[in-house]
Amino acid sequence: MRARLALHAAQVNFEHREVELKRKPPHMIALSPKATVPVLWLPGEGGRVIDESLNIMYWALQQNDPSAWLPKEAMAQHATELFERNDGVFKNQLDRYKYPSRYGMTQEQGLEQRDLALSTLLDLNDVLSQNSFLSGKAFGMIDAAIAPFIRQFARVDSAWFAAQSFKRLIEWLNDFERSELFLNCMKKVSVWSEP
Repeated sequence: MRARLALHAAQVNFEHREVELKRKPPHMIALSPKATVPVLWLPGEGGRVIDESLNIMYWALQQNDPSAWLPKEAMAQHATELFERNDGVFKNQLDRYKYPSRYGMTQEQGLEQRDLALSTLLDLNDVLSQNSFLSGKAFGMIDAAIAPFIRQFARVDSAWFAAQSFKRLIEWLNDFERSELFLNCMKKVSVWSEP
């Protein structure tokens, strides 16, 4: 989702190929042997492949950044710290909360992971209590990079999430889910079949 958000924000023309991960197309595996999504293939750049969503975001916004999403120098360290925490510790906790059996854990151990993730959620809430967005005064790359993960977390148990004390984070997430950008990125696309 965050790769699509950045591509849309950058107004980069691209062909969206929705794939079923249970039946990964051979072309996708040939492009990126790790066979995960997203994969951005750039035939015009010598067939370059970018297969990490954060790197796709940076690439897209370096092509065109009409809404000034890229973190300015003063925000670069803040952005790096948030990305590292989100993509590291928080994602690890999210995955184990969402799919405990996949990681050989009980449901109760999954809930322990949820509770460990509270410190990240509360810290994000603190940032949002001081600024309108994680990126500062306007929605930017930091928000777009982190919102999809908070959305996944919230959807595991929406009643529990809504009952928590991080009200500013909940508001921010609700605003994101109602945004035109999010709604455009979430439009259903037919699954692509390889010719």
